[in-house]
Amino acid sequence: MTLAAGQVSAQLAAAAPGRPVLVLCHSLLADRSSFAPVIEGLAAHFSVIALDLPGFGGSAAVPGGLAAIADRVASAVVDADARYPAAQAPTVLGNGYGGFVTLLMAIRHPGLASRLVLADTGAAFSEPGREAFRGMARAASAKGLEAVADTAMRRLFATDFHAANPALVADRRARFLAMDPGVFLAACAELAALDLRPDLPSVKLPALVLVGAQDEATPPPMSEELAAGLPHASLTVLSGCAHVPQLQAPDRFLAAVLPFLIA
Repeated sequence: MTLAAGQVSAQLAAAAPGRPVLVLCHSLLADRSSFAPVIEGLAAHFSVIALDLPGFGGSAAVPGGLAAIADRVASAVVDADARYPAAQAPTVLGNGYGGFVTLLMAIRHPGLASRLVLADTGAAFSEPGREAFRGMARAASAKGLEAVADTAMRRLFATDFHAANPALVADRRARFLAMDPGVFLAACAELAALDLRPDLPSVKLPALVLVGAQDEATPPPMSEELAAGLPHASLTVLSGCAHVPQLQAPDRFLAAVLPFLIA
């Protein structure tokens, strides 16, 4: 399906009028298929819409940085809400880069969502975190995405998970290498400069902040800071998980988010 006047492609599951809508936004180092292991569990309760973020999959890229991307996603959420009306506004769940987009959308479009799940994300990176993005951008610009693929996979999964799940890691690596290098470079630049901390008090929605204890891409202190800055947020840390817990431990991910989503 497509949303936002055909600009955003999405996977739809279990949609029906009256069912609450749950919109999923993926990580920079993944794509919408990263939610595949949890779609069925979420679809038992929601009309689930997994987006390709702008510039990924079948979704058109949009100029103007993260603000324009957040606005495009907001248009997709409005469209989804109109197609599948329910008693409550949609819930939006963002992972990693998708979490930053989700948070910025909530800041720029208050009242659009009913609640948020912000998984392995934050409001701003530390200076070492910013430099990591600058370094990946320099390497990818000079030598292509292959030059940063190993780094990207280490940021997705902890080392012990790599050894135990080589096929999954190989699949994620192939998907990463298939992305548009220009989209990756632009996102790195945006994330290296982003600071949403001053805007956090304006986000009045209930929020679940979730993070893998082994996340090196957006480490737990970022989630702790995010949860502390949001007026109505709770924090859950998943031991043994890294940046994409829905891929690494789908049952534990569902156990963590569903009580919040269906409360």
